[in-house]
Amino acid sequence: MNYIFGPVPTRRLGQSLGIDPVPLKTCNWNCVYCQLGRSIPMVNKRKEYYPADEILAEAKNALLSHQPGEIDWVTFVGSGETTLHASLGWLLREVKKITGLPVAVITNGSLLYLPEVRRELLAADAVLPSLDAGTPELYQHINRPYPGLSFESFLDGLISFSEEYQGNLWVEVMLVKDLNDTEDQLNKIASALQRIKPDEIHIMQPTRPPVETWVKPPSDDGLRRALDILGDTARVIHPASGSYDLGEAKSIVEAVVGIVTRHPMREKELVETLKNLTTRDVTETLSTLAESDKLQVVERNGIRYWSASPSYYPEDKHNQ
Repeated sequence: MNYIFGPVPTRRLGQSLGIDPVPLKTCNWNCVYCQLGRSIPMVNKRKEYYPADEILAEAKNALLSHQPGEIDWVTFVGSGETTLHASLGWLLREVKKITGLPVAVITNGSLLYLPEVRRELLAADAVLPSLDAGTPELYQHINRPYPGLSFESFLDGLISFSEEYQGNLWVEVMLVKDLNDTEDQLNKIASALQRIKPDEIHIMQPTRPPVETWVKPPSDDGLRRALDILGDTARVIHPASGSYDLGEAKSIVEAVVGIVTRHPMREKELVETLKNLTTRDVTETLSTLAESDKLQVVERNGIRYWSASPSYYPEDKHNQ
């Protein structure tokens, strides 16, 4: 499949069937912690990057091919910024017609200042935007947005959406050591969150390969500080565990690429998945994957991750 992946184990949505409406790294942010590499170039134009009817057809097929209980959520999550697809609202409504499963949208929230984007997302059962900074300066440093996307319009969009939306609004705060995990910066994030009034605040850590080599997860003290400052609705979201469904791809390489393009995997996770998938020797299968020009291995903090070859990670990118 071209646009559907999983189900994959997620930190908040259980076994999630992913719908990816944009090509790999179609994004208007260039976050220092992004697991999908740098956005080169950044884009900020809404259009139908993939035909909406083709995306919907694949979603129908994927939903029909799984038994009840195998999928917990259907999640629109892009290989970049999900809301850049101009037909997202139509897709949301059509998917809701064909399944009783809850539907989520993961977004950076940068386009919520646009009334039409807010209207489109009203159909979702949960919307999960980001808020990693409480000041314009830190927003520019961590999220590195497309020129003209100001912190003020970003925050105003989140506030306006919160006032209009009736579903679950879960705001994600990605903590980066020594950037936004200090008492001062957390207090500024808390002040912004008080204006947004989300249902939940999800404290995240960069546990997959951050694009910038210097990005580190917060210390235990940093996590405790965030919980104390961000309030009663805040909780730490720990790395997911569970099984990866590599679907009905024609080959193991194609199946793995379908996952890691959107969701880079630790090598340990990949080995466990392959044990469940193939009768071939896992070492032989890993060798086959390494020889493919579609995959690469990236090392961060001493951990090996498998990602898609087109993803750009500077400095210590290791093609196998």
